[in-house]
Amino acid sequence: MRVLTATLAATLLAVLTACGGTAGGASGDKSVVVYTVDGLEDWYTARFEEFKAKTGITVQAVTAGSGEVASRVEKEKANTQADVLVTLPPFIQRAAAQGLLAPSGPQGTDQVPAAQKDPQGRYFALMNNYLSFIHNAQSPAPKTWDDLLAPSLKGKVQYSTPGEAGDGTAVLLQLQHVLGEQGALDYLHRLEANNVGPSSSTGKLQPKVAKGELLVANGDVQMNLAEIDKSGGFSVFFPADAQGRRSTFALPYYAGLVTGAPHAENAKKLLDFLFSPETQAKAADAYGIPARADVTTSGPKAEKVKAALSGVDIWQPDWTAVLGGLDASLTAYKKAVGR
Repeated sequence: MRVLTATLAATLLAVLTACGGTAGGASGDKSVVVYTVDGLEDWYTARFEEFKAKTGITVQAVTAGSGEVASRVEKEKANTQADVLVTLPPFIQRAAAQGLLAPSGPQGTDQVPAAQKDPQGRYFALMNNYLSFIHNAQSPAPKTWDDLLAPSLKGKVQYSTPGEAGDGTAVLLQLQHVLGEQGALDYLHRLEANNVGPSSSTGKLQPKVAKGELLVANGDVQMNLAEIDKSGGFSVFFPADAQGRRSTFALPYYAGLVTGAPHAENAKKLLDFLFSPETQAKAADAYGIPARADVTTSGPKAEKVKAALSGVDIWQPDWTAVLGGLDASLTAYKKAVGR
């Protein structure tokens, strides 16, 4: 966590330095600062260039784990630097509950299903995604959750930390869904024999699996397929339960306007752009699924996403309930794994 925080702080410092000391000064009124979870870097690069060409507004992106970017917004509440927050559930819901997000109502979000947006208009699903796991391409694909407990995987499994990473929190939720709350804790206690240790960033596990330093790690479909496309070295899988059922749940990238955003009007223009039909249609470029119900994608990348999810049951968490019990779940998790 210390390394990731330092990296984020250094990145932020670079942004602020380029802005003449404050995020509010970046290129005068022609800038916007986005704090975002990792996984969409390449997609952002192309989209932000398109946005600048269209509006003249430069986007500064600060990237880190889901919990870290949300925590940074909270810490800076008295001196807000970010204009837009993009992160995973339940961190986006918690940010809204803390008063860190303001109603924005981007154009096009009327096409985002009600279950994937805040009734008060503070956050909206930007791109759909799903929890997944990856294994080294040269190693046998694990079939079940119990396979991850095999002694042969000692020191070769790692998952991002619940409470710090969105994908890591998703692992805990998935196990609660499959095994029940106590069953999930018992399982994660046993998995510690194979687990390398904490990781606050899911994205950093991908190259370790590709190189064989790890054989199994958690991830998400969008980020994993995008990385396989670039460098390969691992494959996506979904562990099955005792009855042979494989399941996962939607883990969308959510976006919202930060309360007291220094460049609020520019931020609203960026959100309008990101939710436009043209931009939403390009979600497939990053192996994502458009959040807008009226936008569909096709082509090889969209087909790979469908293939990855083929035969996998999709369930829907109650994020309000998840958030309400999150602190207790994380406390119990830390006790179970001895942290």
